[in-house]
Amino acid sequence: MNEGLTHDAALTVTVVLDVLYFTVIQGQAGWRVTYSSTEVCALRGSTVVLRCTYSYPSTTTVQKSFWFTKVQDGEPVALQTDSQYTGRVTYSSTWKDSTLTITNVGNSDSAVYKFRFITNHQDGSYTGDPGVTLSLTDPDLHVKVGTSRYSSSWADLTCVSSCTLPPHSSYIWFKNGEKIPRKTSSTYSDYFEYADSYSCALQEHQDFPSPPVCVHGETCNRVKYDVRTICAPKGSSVDIYCTYNGHEAVTSKFWFSPEHSQHWYQSNRVQVSERERGRSTLRISDLRESDSAQHRFNFTTRSFEWRSSLPGTTLTVTALQVQVKRIRAGQHFTEVEMTCHSSCREVGRLSYVWFSNKQKITGAVTSTYKGWFYLEDEISCALNGHDRFPSPSVYAPKLPSVSVSPSAEIVENSTVTLTCSSDANPAANYTWYKKNGNPDFQPLSKGPELVFSSVQSSDSGEFYCAAENNLGRRTSEHFISDVKSGGWKLTTAVTVPAIFLIIILIFVVIWIIKKRACKQPSEPGDRPENSEQIQPAEEQDELQYATVDFSRNQADPLYSNIQPVKPQTHKKKKKEEEEGEQEEMVEYSVVNFNSGGAAQR
Repeated sequence: MNEGLTHDAALTVTVVLDVLYFTVIQGQAGWRVTYSSTEVCALRGSTVVLRCTYSYPSTTTVQKSFWFTKVQDGEPVALQTDSQYTGRVTYSSTWKDSTLTITNVGNSDSAVYKFRFITNHQDGSYTGDPGVTLSLTDPDLHVKVGTSRYSSSWADLTCVSSCTLPPHSSYIWFKNGEKIPRKTSSTYSDYFEYADSYSCALQEHQDFPSPPVCVHGETCNRVKYDVRTICAPKGSSVDIYCTYNGHEAVTSKFWFSPEHSQHWYQSNRVQVSERERGRSTLRISDLRESDSAQHRFNFTTRSFEWRSSLPGTTLTVTALQVQVKRIRAGQHFTEVEMTCHSSCREVGRLSYVWFSNKQKITGAVTSTYKGWFYLEDEISCALNGHDRFPSPSVYAPKLPSVSVSPSAEIVENSTVTLTCSSDANPAANYTWYKKNGNPDFQPLSKGPELVFSSVQSSDSGEFYCAAENNLGRRTSEHFISDVKSGGWKLTTAVTVPAIFLIIILIFVVIWIIKKRACKQPSEPGDRPENSEQIQPAEEQDELQYATVDFSRNQADPLYSNIQPVKPQTHKKKKKEEEEGEQEEMVEYSVVNFNSGGAAQR
């Protein structure tokens, strides 16, 4: 393909917002490009339409055409396949005409858009240069004052923008910061007082009104903010400025926010200063995400209070994020280039700190850092001097785990799902493999789930999954599936020794139980001489057993603690018989068996 011939014939570009037209023609031998504009201005959130016409020799046929902004590996990336534009881009085309529509445009859409078409010509891939530069902006409105020659108090006000606005736009007008009802045109004419200020806004963009202006002179009541939006990284400091003026002498002034109480402005992190008359500065240090709010300024005079419904300056505080780009990977470590990123556009040159496993990396002070990292390393960044607010750590995937659904035994022809999961930042990509006796495993499936819609015996085998991000790659344990006609049994390679250990444990428990059973005392019937001391079971309401102690160096270990029965008198015997009739509980004496003798039971 001849990229030297970057042609599009007669390419005309317009936008929803009309712009200044001039013609740019580029072409050669029937291949030509004509641009109606090389730059387009659009409002954030609006819809942009780019059109082009193109021509080529009659012997040539167009096979493919598309718009693009990026080039990857030397090839343009069509907008329809770019994830940034998913759901926001549509094409429409007729013969030698193409229209690109982009909805809800934002800052990230600011780029150079080019049209490319591919033909059956041997050198037939052509791109229109220099392309169309799309820039995004706020409405950037201001009020233009036109006075009347017939009355000094009458004036004509017009709301204008540096970026051409969409047709049929609806407007809002403000007097001293308060909305004026039923005024929706871009012009406003009336009799105006010297003390009053006026501003305007688009109905769809009320957060971006024009600065208030005095119709007569410069002494009207007004507050003007330097910027309407500020975005700052967590842990940094920010200054919010405004200028103000009262038609009479100002008696009091203060900053406030609908999202914060006045007590918040008394924090040690918040300072209000006024180095010059009529200009106030609100400084917030050591920013936290909870500081995100809209901040306004208020003042009063002897007879007037600025109670504006106009928005002030909106502060957004965001945390830092580490973006990772892999350079090359080894088995246990990876070389990467990292960027400490914030969604806020940097103001000035900031100094950074990088951390590896919560320890500072010496010499790393810029927003980018390049180095080798092991799989176990965790990397984060912070603004210099604000180490307490680091970014979330990035790290390679942890050891992946695999779950099976359903977990019960599965009948053949059922659906089985294996799910691979791993803790990783950035999020991991997953790949499934099946061994099949081949040392060079080939990918079986990509994604966290491996689904068998109708499991068969041929699905038996050894499986594992891999989790990978730009910081490294880890694999799970191998899983062995055995599919039989009765069901599917899934085990890991490590469960075999585990089962063996369980079997050994069962045998040990059985042996201990049997050994204890052998140590139980003999039945009472085995020793006739003691049988008279044991009562029948039905007569034993409560039995209290004594402790049996074994001691050494006794001649007769079995009977050494049994005392001989003393002769009883007739009177004593009779008394015991009377007491025995009243006893309901039998209490046995202590019997001590002494070990160490030669007697055996």
